[in-house]
Amino acid sequence: MRQVVLDTETTGLEVGQGHRIIEIGCVELCERRPSGRTFHQYLNPGRRVDEGALAVHGIDNEFLADKPRFAEIAREFLEFIAGAELVIHNAAFDVAFLDMELALADAALGRIEQHARVLDTLTLAREKYPGQKNSLDALCKRLNIDHRHRQLHGALLDAQLLAEVYLAMTGGQGDLGLAAAVPTAPRAAATVPRAPRKVRRADAAEVALHEAHLARIERARNGACLWRQITSSGE
Repeated sequence: MRQVVLDTETTGLEVGQGHRIIEIGCVELCERRPSGRTFHQYLNPGRRVDEGALAVHGIDNEFLADKPRFAEIAREFLEFIAGAELVIHNAAFDVAFLDMELALADAALGRIEQHARVLDTLTLAREKYPGQKNSLDALCKRLNIDHRHRQLHGALLDAQLLAEVYLAMTGGQGDLGLAAAVPTAPRAAATVPRAPRKVRRADAAEVALHEAHLARIERARNGACLWRQITSSGE
């Protein structure tokens, strides 16, 4: 079974008010295991980002100015999700925005339901934990998934966290660490030898994106960025 865990960030909350998608993040699961394949794209929405939305995700108009429009990446995105089951938290929100973007890009592209099935993890969570908070943060806390680094929303980060939440809710799988680089306590040695881990260093483009994201956090939090405080104190 192939699943794609998906999240978006937008210029505002109401698709009916002309708000647009500014970030798409997808994580592929094959037979309930992360395949390592992701789809991640920032988008130029062609309109201003609402102040309320900016406070949530920290993605500003200046950063988005040179990013592609949705129409430019629509077919690549549809190829990535084709035939999969989309796992989305509060799916009605994301699907409404995606359907709108597809219609604006090219009516012939159709709707999301024509390309993939949709599973709403918010519905699952409400059935499993009735009467409780079922936001992504609340579920991470309940299921012991490390989300301390989630200072602001981000589509790929949230898709990675949601993948862990979904697997934990539906199969009791533990924290996979998809979205976290926080050191964990040492574990007992395995009885079966493991292959040595390969460490992949960030390249210049990835470092630049990381620095740009930290700058957005600083602007959204009036200069307060916990990561910069931690790294500077450790130097």
